[in-house]
Amino acid sequence: MSEDLRYEVRDGIAWLTFHRPQARNALTFAMYDELRDRALAVNDDAAIKAVVLTGSGGAFVAGTDIAQFRMFKSEQDPIAYERRMDETCGALEAVRVPTIAAIGGATTGGGLAIAAACDLRIASTSAAFGMPIARTLGNALSMANLARLSDLIGAGRVKDLMFTTRIVGADEAKAIGLVSEITADDALEARAQELATMVAGFAPRTLWATKEALRRLRARDLPDGTDLLLHAYLSDDFKEGIEAFLAKRPPRWTGS
Repeated sequence: MSEDLRYEVRDGIAWLTFHRPQARNALTFAMYDELRDRALAVNDDAAIKAVVLTGSGGAFVAGTDIAQFRMFKSEQDPIAYERRMDETCGALEAVRVPTIAAIGGATTGGGLAIAAACDLRIASTSAAFGMPIARTLGNALSMANLARLSDLIGAGRVKDLMFTTRIVGADEAKAIGLVSEITADDALEARAQELATMVAGFAPRTLWATKEALRRLRARDLPDGTDLLLHAYLSDDFKEGIEAFLAKRPPRWTGS
C-alpha cells in the first residue's frame, strides 16, 4: 500500500483512508488499482467483519486527478479508464462484509462513485456531494456508475445533479437518500467505528446474502455504453475541459 491509500485494521474493522490532502484526495489511476486490490483482499481475510472508507485532510475524494487525462491518446485510453473505475467500484460493491463510507468534505466525481458503491454512507456537516463533469470536463459516466447513483437517489435526481452541476450539502444529501445520517465533523470517525462495530455483530450470512442479491438485481442486463463514453471522451470538448481545468479558467464548449 502507498501512503496515498492507508490501511489498518482495528478490532476487526478495516479502515481505508484516502490520503492526498494536497489534492483533496483526488485519485490517481494507481490509487484506483490499490483500492480494487484491497477490496479483493478483504474477502480472503476472515478476521475482517466490516470496512470503513474515509478521507484525510478535510475531504473524502475530490474525483480523479485530472492531469492524468492528458495521457489519453486513443479510444482505448478512456475505455481502459472507465473499465478501471468499474472494476474498482465493482470490487468494492462485492466485498463480502458491510462497507461504510464515512464522508467529510468534497465528495465529487469518482469520489461520489466510490461512495455509491459502499453499502452505507454517513456524512459530517462539512460533506459536499456532486457530479459536475458537464461544467468541468465534458466526459461521461459508465452505465454501472449511473445505475448505482440512480438506485440510490432515482434517475430524476441524478439528472438534476448532472445537468445543473450543483454541489449539495450534507442536509440535502440526507433528504434525497444519498446518506443515512449526519454527524458533527469531529464525531465522524467515532460514529463510523460505532456503526461498523454494530453491523459486524449481526449475522454475516444474512448481510452478505442481502447485499449480493441487491448487487445482482442492479447488475442484471446492464447494457453496454462504450459508444456513449467515446462520444464524450474523444471530443474536442473533453480536451478543452482538461486544459481549462488545469489552467483554472472556464472551458469554452463547442459541442465538437
